[in-house]
Amino acid sequence: MTDWYLGLALFLLVNLGVGLVRVLWGPTSADRMVAAQLFGTTGVAALLLLGQGMQERAMVDLALVLAVLSAVTGVAFARLHGGGR
Repeated sequence: MTDWYLGLALFLLVNLGVGLVRVLWGPTSADRMVAAQLFGTTGVAALLLLGQGMQERAMVDLALVLAVLSAVTGVAFARLHGGGR
């Protein structure tokens, strides 16, 4: 079962690499922000899988911190670039 977790985590890390293309060459800042949110969500999932596969509780804590930072980043972007005031 450990190989299953590590294999899924590797797949998610490859997915992050593909998402990096959108962050670097996104046509608008909103596209870049959505890709950054993808990084947060996928990063949390990859860290949880790695933590389960390697039996490391610290990875779960790190995933929780990344989830909070990702949410705060999305709110900050919406407040700075939002059209309705």
